Amino acid sequence: MNASSVTLDDIVAAHRLPRDRNPLVQCLTNTVSVQFVANALLAAGAAPAMVDNPEEAAGFAEIADAVLVNLGTPTAAQVESSRLASAAARAAGKPWVLDPVGAGGLPWRTQVAVELLANRPSVIRANASEVMGLAGAEGGSRGVDSSAHVADSVDAARSLLDRAEVVAASGEVDHIFAQGSTVRIGGGSALLQRVTATGCALGALTAAYCSVSPSALIGAVAAHAHVAVASEIAARSTSRPGTFAAAFLDGLDAVDESALQELVRLD
Repeated sequence: MNASSVTLDDIVAAHRLPRDRNPLVQCLTNTVSVQFVANALLAAGAAPAMVDNPEEAAGFAEIADAVLVNLGTPTAAQVESSRLASAAARAAGKPWVLDPVGAGGLPWRTQVAVELLANRPSVIRANASEVMGLAGAEGGSRGVDSSAHVADSVDAARSLLDRAEVVAASGEVDHIFAQGSTVRIGGGSALLQRVTATGCALGALTAAYCSVSPSALIGAVAAHAHVAVASEIAARSTSRPGTFAAAFLDGLDAVDESALQELVRLD
């Protein structure tokens, strides 16, 4: 599949699927983002399940349609749950998404993220610094924030395709890589950077889309397009981060074929 084979028509077709199929997404995510991630999934037509304890993580991954592992506030118990859930998802043939928050900037969680790659995520979704940190490059990471440009992470992202099906590096222009393919999605709102958990929500939506789309690449592209368009719709009604957070959830619900046709910037 080359870059031109992911078309706007593919995105529009994929966009219909979460509402049609209501995929169940198991979210092992950070404490800052739990409610926002759950509401984002609901707004997009998916069903969230925040099952992140070691006693239930593997069993639930077997019945969920997709799994998100987000390392934003890892504890020993959640890390063990992440190992169990990602292994169970892979064994069951379910897509799972790794969001390696802080990789490259914080050694323990970087090592955890590297260990989780053994379970071959369908998608690694991260900012440029995290992609570079996970690949072993110098990414200039500042905790969970990215101080590197997406263009700087291209080689690192491609190197990770030996360990994952798709690597999505978020930035001013999102870059989504698969073997033989690079897709770029522009647009979105700068207010996304001023509200916590929007990136975490993108990871969860990527998992949801991957569970219903023809490929992980199309699923990742459709999720990024959905978030970019929703944020632009939200920014039409507010310029402040507090009201933007609520407007963004409304935007996720409001995105339709017409909005995608108008606002998606696909390269």
